Amino acid sequence: MLLELRAENYAVIDRTVATFGRGLNLLTGETGAGKSILIDALALLLGGKASSDVVRHGAEKAVVGCVFEMTPGAMEILEANGIEAETEDVLLRREIAANGKARVFVNNQPTTVGVLRQLAPELALVHSQDETLGSFDQVQQRHLLDRFGAISSEAVAQAFAAWKGTSARLDELQAAEQDRLRMADLWRFQSGEIRAAGLGAEDEDSQLAAEKRVLGNAEKLFTAAMSAHDLLYESEGAAEATLGAALKHLEELAKYDTRFAEPVLQLAAAKATVEDLSAEVRDFADGINATPERLEEIEDRLAALDRLKRKYGQTLSEVIAFEKDVAAKLAEVENRDALLLELTAKQEFEAAAYRIAAEALTTARLDAANKLGAAAVLQINDLAMNARFLVDVKGGGEWTVNGWDAVDCLIATNPGEPMKPLTEIASGGEMSRVMLALKVTVEEAAGSKKRKTVLPRTLVFDEIDIGIGGRAAEAVGRKLKALSKGQQVICITHLPQIAAFGDQHFLIEKTVRQGRTQTEVRLMERSDRVEEIARMLSGESLTDTSLKHAEQLLEISH
Repeated sequence: MLLELRAENYAVIDRTVATFGRGLNLLTGETGAGKSILIDALALLLGGKASSDVVRHGAEKAVVGCVFEMTPGAMEILEANGIEAETEDVLLRREIAANGKARVFVNNQPTTVGVLRQLAPELALVHSQDETLGSFDQVQQRHLLDRFGAISSEAVAQAFAAWKGTSARLDELQAAEQDRLRMADLWRFQSGEIRAAGLGAEDEDSQLAAEKRVLGNAEKLFTAAMSAHDLLYESEGAAEATLGAALKHLEELAKYDTRFAEPVLQLAAAKATVEDLSAEVRDFADGINATPERLEEIEDRLAALDRLKRKYGQTLSEVIAFEKDVAAKLAEVENRDALLLELTAKQEFEAAAYRIAAEALTTARLDAANKLGAAAVLQINDLAMNARFLVDVKGGGEWTVNGWDAVDCLIATNPGEPMKPLTEIASGGEMSRVMLALKVTVEEAAGSKKRKTVLPRTLVFDEIDIGIGGRAAEAVGRKLKALSKGQQVICITHLPQIAAFGDQHFLIEKTVRQGRTQTEVRLMERSDRVEEIARMLSGESLTDTSLKHAEQLLEISH
């Protein structure tokens, strides 16, 4: 949902802030007051083309910004582009300098217009007089159809992922066969060299380095170990004998005074520790093999291990892992023919599974397309149109994660005209009304079954009421109201029948201050709305009749 829209030094706007709410937000005002300027500002924030012409005369730059509620899809887009989601909202801002330079910010972090265009379909869809922003292309039309029919493409997605993965492995195995055969000779040499080294423990080099340090200082270490052994155990007055004598005295004391029971245990433990330590240093001294042959053997082994690490990894564990990887590649090359047969059979099986799932999806979409076309044409013709409408589904196209269907909404807005894609409708007002009818049709079906929404949360319609009036205008108002129950709707209108349905009603006014024209946006209270709707009914001169009629419209619409 769009929470806030700001503009500063933008066209005839000096500085304004519009705070939108849930439901139906309506914008009205005199012709030329600047209503479409706000929609243009929002379109700019959704990736529209920027021009220095929008900078207010005399200003250095124009700044537009908005705040949307965060959605899971928007969160994924931000993460994919390295943008931190610091709050529960999405903050968009564009600055356009008078010299033509522009900057884009998302959550106050510099980014590109491309990121705005990625976010646009997730956050809002703008139906303007000149174009439909947010790309109501075949992808969007397929989403609309799937939502209407409660159609899931999960089975197709799983089948596609399996087939695609096997196909990729098969392509890799078949590609550059000569290169792989040449590489096989290198892999055999590498594997043989590593295996010939007879690697065992992953820390063998660390163990040998420690032993080398010992052998390099053998005489010093032998003397130190034997000296420690003598002082602990062998010599006259050794620690072990002294502790033993002290222990006997303490044991005698403990017989008569229990306070010495614990010290006896502690001293006995200390005596045992000394005995163990003396034995350990003696064994260490006995194990020192200070022969030149052993030192040379260790140095040669360490040199061999270093050569392997320089070629195949920084550690012995990496060298071992490298050999395993090379062995797997060799096995794949040597078993290529068998593997090719296996992968080909697997690919054919998975392709057949995809076709079955895709055909089932096409069938479901065809059924939903017939129902959507029949329901939508009734909604469309309620809006002062005499149109034929259908949803065309063509299967058997390019395989994708969403199936192989191409979905096109086709329409003929006048009798005798051929059916054309919806996006080729010439009239912006007709396009907006058709989109409104379509959205209402889908939302009514989705709401009846409480389906999870997958459509943009904010829908914007710019002057949807061109060429209609009377009952058709009231029908448009009711459809906008119905649509706004499921998602936020923002609409510019000139018709009081539509304006009366708004949950929030904004007045766009053009004023002159200090000799300069500027546009302001004001959220109206109930009394202000009555006067504005009365003005829309009778013009500048308000009458009791127009005021009463305005009151009636507000009462009826709510």
